[in-house]
Amino acid sequence: MENTSNQLQVIYGDATLGVLSDHAKYLFSYERGGLESLLIDGKEWLYRVPKPLLWRATTDNDRGNHFSEKSAMWLGADQFSVCDEIAIEIDGKMIELPIAPINNQYSNHEMAKTVKICFTYLTNTVPQTKVDITYQVDSSGRLLLSSEYHGQPGLPELPAFGIKLVIPTPAVAFEYTGLSGETYPDRMVGATTGHYRVNGMPVTSYLVPQDCGVHMETSDLMITRKQTLNNADHDKQEFSLYVEKNSDKFAFSCLPYTAEELENATHCEELPVPRRTVLSILGAVRGVGGIDSWGAGVEEPYHIASDVDHYVSVMISPK
Repeated sequence: MENTSNQLQVIYGDATLGVLSDHAKYLFSYERGGLESLLIDGKEWLYRVPKPLLWRATTDNDRGNHFSEKSAMWLGADQFSVCDEIAIEIDGKMIELPIAPINNQYSNHEMAKTVKICFTYLTNTVPQTKVDITYQVDSSGRLLLSSEYHGQPGLPELPAFGIKLVIPTPAVAFEYTGLSGETYPDRMVGATTGHYRVNGMPVTSYLVPQDCGVHMETSDLMITRKQTLNNADHDKQEFSLYVEKNSDKFAFSCLPYTAEELENATHCEELPVPRRTVLSILGAVRGVGGIDSWGAGVEEPYHIASDVDHYVSVMISPK
């Protein structure tokens, strides 16, 4: 993804910030509070603005120990947290938010080596807390995507923490380097580290749909599609997005449904026909338990405390 000019073009719109490299185009929306378009080699990778991930679908064990009822406010926060602040750095220098008419001081040929924009979300919980999602584009066009949850005493335990990306069309496969099979923090014994390919986006056929498909201790991930929503795009060749750890390994799931869609279905046939790819980049995920399904909680090391900070960071680029 080398940019021959080693520079990014920055477009200061009335309500958006555009960042262009040789292969990638990023469009940040101040109104929508995030990255609303990620175009790589002409292929769109976003259907919705990425948002803080603060919920995973209820499991049978959660129902048995009433965890979801105790932590239900995180379901609302996962769906309805709003962007409260926006901060922009160009080549390491903070600038005033360039909304109209401030953006008129810039030309249409502004260049930069790095662009960093942080969207801070305020959760609709009691008490409230904040979650940052930060995007940093380097001169090659690669994207460093990070999120930080700010711990707040008085909140219930978190089901999960990370970043939720909804991709426009279903993935045909994904490959990753990490632990074999489906793994959770308390379900890693017996898994083997290696490189694995999964065709499609399999959903475990529980009688009642629930969270599934998490992969722990991941170093890198490649998601492959061959279909877009652009009617003028007749190219059916496969194309991919590459996600790799920035420092620490991460967890992920790649499913055709959001946590809310899984949560809302009481039987498998109630799930909609797969139309999207839901990529969850996870910095923390609660264990699933399983001592029994009629009251036993998750063992203590596998809880996610809400009064401490949590962080996740990955690098995104074409493959």
